[in-house]
Amino acid sequence: MQHRIIVLGAGYTGAIAAGRLAKRLRREDVAITLVNAEPDFVERVRMHQLATGQDLKPRPFREMFSGTGVEFRLGKITGVDVDRRTVAVVDANGAEELAYDTLVYALGSGWNAQGVPGTAEHAYEIASRPGARRLRERLARLDAGQTVVVVGGGLTGVEAATEIAEARPDLDVALAARGGLGDWLSPKGRAHLRKVFDKLGITAHEHAAVTGVEAGHVTTADGKAIPAAVTVWATGFAVHPIAKATALEVTGTGQIVVDGTMRSVSHPDVYAIGDAAMAMGPGDKPLRMSCASGTPAAWQAADAIAARLTGGKLPNTPIRYFNQCISLGRKEGLIQYVTADDRAVQAVLTGRLAAVYKELVCKGAAWGVANPTLGLPTRRRRVTGERAAGPAVRAEA
Repeated sequence: MQHRIIVLGAGYTGAIAAGRLAKRLRREDVAITLVNAEPDFVERVRMHQLATGQDLKPRPFREMFSGTGVEFRLGKITGVDVDRRTVAVVDANGAEELAYDTLVYALGSGWNAQGVPGTAEHAYEIASRPGARRLRERLARLDAGQTVVVVGGGLTGVEAATEIAEARPDLDVALAARGGLGDWLSPKGRAHLRKVFDKLGITAHEHAAVTGVEAGHVTTADGKAIPAAVTVWATGFAVHPIAKATALEVTGTGQIVVDGTMRSVSHPDVYAIGDAAMAMGPGDKPLRMSCASGTPAAWQAADAIAARLTGGKLPNTPIRYFNQCISLGRKEGLIQYVTADDRAVQAVLTGRLAAVYKELVCKGAAWGVANPTLGLPTRRRRVTGERAAGPAVRAEA
């Protein structure tokens, strides 16, 4: 009997994990199914580009996984029963239950309204492709001189504000940040960010926590109203809610608690990767939600699953950070170098060279999805009999 591996979600992490498992294990021994609600790969790190009218290269999953041994299933995941080891899926043919022996949970995250009144009714998000497309349509209808306010001073907010300002210099673009502009960056990084904001004519509202969103403005904690024909909400991400409804051990925010191999601490036949996982990194700090965390976590999980199924050596590669890559439009960028635990150091790369660097990183991330072993030769190993059965995997702690 084949060992059934189901991967939920085909973002960067899920797609990489599925493809890497197919490279590690013999096709006769495993059945790998990748379930996703969209038929092609979404380059989430480029959603601000999509929102400003740029077209992205289509990457259909059926082409990407053709001949790999991964079965792609187009459908919406509606539930997971970790005790019965089943996944509920709805597709064009209706509802169905899929049984698994090993589950890789990679459903990721979406926008986080933070409970602020008016966001759902009046704000736009770019955490998803549908959201970016809606914003794209709305921006296209804006007349010159109208105002766009991006709420959120993190990486997503900064990239969105600069992309919009560069693409539409006729608009009045502002960014509202809870703290100081780029306050997580080094002094050199902050100085460059301010320089680019000034060059693009972006108004920075610092220490301005937004407490309400209306049709024509946002309101800050000190009662100030900032005009906004369009409000873009970029204050962080919230994980997919399905995990919190299961018997899995999760954090208060719904992330699945995992060990160093990305394995659930409560259900050993479940692995969680990407934004869905609460994994500890250097300095005993949680890994942040990012592609920089998710990609090595996907490698780690896939290699750990393969090792456990084949009796091989478990991977032991700590996940660490090297830099934060920030696009500031198409012509400017900022590469902030960081410590292993993601704290800014003095070294930065700026300007056109940084923009090229960031573009190469984005292209490399997409290439890595289609090439999950980074082009290195691999050998598919046999699943051992005692590890192939689902109950045996469940019993191994």
